[in-house]
Amino acid sequence: MKDEKLESIYQDVLRRNPGEAEFHQAAREVLESVGPVLAKYPEFRERKIIERIIEPERQIIFRVPWQDDKGEVHVNRGFRVQYNSALGPYKGGLRFHPSVYLGIIKFLGFEQIFKNALTGLPIGGGKGGSDFDPKGKSDDEIMRFCQSFMTELWRYIGEHTDVPAGDIGVGGREIGYLYGQFKRLTSRYEAGVLTGKGLDYGGSLVRTEATGYGATFFVEEMLKVRKDSFDGKRCVVSGSGNVAIYTVEKIHQLGGKVVACSDSNGYILDEKGIDVELLKQLKEQERRRIKDYVEYRKHARYVDGGNIWEIPCQVAMPSATQNEINGKDAALLVKNGCIAVGEGANMPTTPEGIQVFLQAGIAYGPGKAANAGGVATSALEMQQNASRDSWTFEYTEKRLANIMKNIHQTCFETAEEFGAKGNYVVGANIAGFIKVAKAMVAHGLI
Repeated sequence: MKDEKLESIYQDVLRRNPGEAEFHQAAREVLESVGPVLAKYPEFRERKIIERIIEPERQIIFRVPWQDDKGEVHVNRGFRVQYNSALGPYKGGLRFHPSVYLGIIKFLGFEQIFKNALTGLPIGGGKGGSDFDPKGKSDDEIMRFCQSFMTELWRYIGEHTDVPAGDIGVGGREIGYLYGQFKRLTSRYEAGVLTGKGLDYGGSLVRTEATGYGATFFVEEMLKVRKDSFDGKRCVVSGSGNVAIYTVEKIHQLGGKVVACSDSNGYILDEKGIDVELLKQLKEQERRRIKDYVEYRKHARYVDGGNIWEIPCQVAMPSATQNEINGKDAALLVKNGCIAVGEGANMPTTPEGIQVFLQAGIAYGPGKAANAGGVATSALEMQQNASRDSWTFEYTEKRLANIMKNIHQTCFETAEEFGAKGNYVVGANIAGFIKVAKAMVAHGLI
């Protein structure tokens, strides 16, 4: 890091947050971008904005006891990190996955601050979750866990305070159980307290599709700048959850062809193009593994434990989890003709991988910009709840497309302004940081 003061701040992050590798990575990426901002806005340095923005406003850790169908008691750990409320109530998903610990939640919450700022909507940054694993659990077990989780969390959230949503392991089923318990504990029908709800009780059309659609819209804008499009492009999308499914769907609508997707066990390769309806059936309705895809599409191939980034493609959309593309994977993608990468997941590329993409000069859309469509549509759901209204699919998708177009334009113009034309990492980090920093200065020392 060129700036000694920023390097000193980073060393302090390492000292005060030991063992939180993902958080260290997210903090370093932002710190490496904001040096030119401090030169232009010296008041940010004087007011210690960076030191304050890196420290969460509140970190909540709690016990979550629950009982399985056999009557055995289990104890998990729950988290909610309320990171920054300078722009609005804390907003960010809940992740239920065995890998969850404080460092993961802090990295996600820190990213969320800037992602939410880029949407232009009045939402702050936060994140939460648990090391609970929903895989293999019955609906009743999921319900009991969610009810126990919300029995502690409810006192810290509200439509004007903190608005959680879904993330890995938390879909419509989990949000429903969480909301039911919140309503039961508070005796209030406060629909705006959770987003990603079912359409029957305050949910928004397009929310399910939003992250995948939004990431695809962002890549479309990056390609437009290069006088190109998705038309005829061979694409690879990692993952097979909510984000991946709707990324595949929108790419096909825009004229591209997705030939592969994956889960934690391996990937499928379908040269005729991934069958989106089959993918939805397997993953959303039957909750099966991706390997079962080949039972229905005999020409497709399943590779157990395979690396999906070895498949040649022109557009890569990592949509599974953090750090899934390393430097070697990135080099292989570039060598095989990849011209654009759009991150549907949060921080799916390692720092080494990012450098490979930037040095190759390909269009690289970092997660905090490219996958902001999910939280943007969550904010649109909040608007509908606040006005007791319900919008059409077409209207909401149009709003989403415009938001993603504006995010792209903001990142592109900010990168150019600060001498890094075409570098969306710099553009996203600086644009989000400046907006939050100005609000923090206005609010005084709090």
